[in-house]
Amino acid sequence: QVQLVESGGGLVQPGGSLRLSCAASGSIFSIYTMGWYRQAPGKQRELVAAITSRGSTNYADSVKGRFTISRDNAKNTVYLQMNSLRPEDTAVYYCTEAFTYWGQGTQVTVSS
Repeated sequence: QVQLVESGGGLVQPGGSLRLSCAASGSIFSIYTMGWYRQAPGKQRELVAAITSRGSTNYADSVKGRFTISRDNAKNTVYLQMNSLRPEDTAVYYCTEAFTYWGQGTQVTVSS
């Protein structure tokens, strides 16, 4: 059974940084594409960033240059480094494995 557990969310001021982590278990982590989605109140869930098993990445236009996705296959963990955070980045962030399995989400709030 695949389990994804996110951590690292919280409250941060505009311009600040956070690093989200997602620890996976129950799968052959290294062969799957991993991704981060987010959902703000009243909005649809949207893809933030994804990383393939080979390390290729793609990002939503709104986060390019500010967010970085990475993975550590030895630790079965994917990360999302978020810099220069804006109030519009406020959302629940979800980790996904192969766009099939989902974590429970972690809240990120950007506010002064």
